[in-house]
Amino acid sequence: MDTGVIEGGLNVTLTIRLLMHGKEVGSIIGKKGESVKKMREESGARINISEGNCPERIITLAGPTNAIFKAFAMIIDKLEEDISSSMTNSTAASRPPVTLRLVVPASQCGSLIGKGGCKIKEIRESTGAQVQVAGDMLPNSTERAITIAGIPQSIIECVKQICVVMLETLSQSPPKGVTIPYRPKPSSSPVIFAGGQLTKLHQLAMQQSHFPMTHGNTGFSAGLDASAQTTSHELTIPNDLIGCIIGRQGAKINEIRQMSGAQIKIANPVEGSTDRQVTITGSAASISLAQYLINVR
Repeated sequence: MDTGVIEGGLNVTLTIRLLMHGKEVGSIIGKKGESVKKMREESGARINISEGNCPERIITLAGPTNAIFKAFAMIIDKLEEDISSSMTNSTAASRPPVTLRLVVPASQCGSLIGKGGCKIKEIRESTGAQVQVAGDMLPNSTERAITIAGIPQSIIECVKQICVVMLETLSQSPPKGVTIPYRPKPSSSPVIFAGGQLTKLHQLAMQQSHFPMTHGNTGFSAGLDASAQTTSHELTIPNDLIGCIIGRQGAKINEIRQMSGAQIKIANPVEGSTDRQVTITGSAASISLAQYLINVR
């Protein structure tokens, strides 16, 4: 099955789950829900948005393939429009790419990555999109996030190819076991912290971690405490995304180190590899916050 088949009106009912930040979702819903209503009517897809008291929300698109991709293209256009608006008064020299996260069962990620990473490399090369499959499952679920960045057309083509791989996988071997879907947790009550800047970031990071967050008048109790047990976590990041994380003269990576309190080591490029190994060392909370800050770059 190729992407031509999927565009040719193959009669398959698909469900795509997207993980988004509250601000992005607000833009997609629009004033009094007008924007999402228009998307539903024009695409014919069912669009469901998870409850609103969470820093992150799940947007579920369901319906025939042609309806799904029409709705998906409209969502991408909206995100692109938001970037254009934010660039109007910005001094930033380069325009950030459209970035979104798909949520997929971890059991299907092996087929997407392929032997030795060959399938994901093929998808990156044929679509021009940057694609990163998270190494860890999302909290309390058996799902993983796939981050896709690029121009709208590249992202749409990339998601079509991912859907084709997933449909092929399902047709060849039904999923083993039950998929536990990821459900974003509601945001905690505000925590007081000197300076206050880390509070929201830390809360967002905690949504993606099993690390318990305790409240007290000192701010985070053990949250960013250097005496907490030190562990290490490894990430694999595509070479073409590493520059965004390091920043000019290492400014961004130093900022992530400072804000998270974690040690972050980026391995030297390996000949023939399209990825770089990143090792994060620190307390569970520091690692969690560093991962979050890297993912939002």
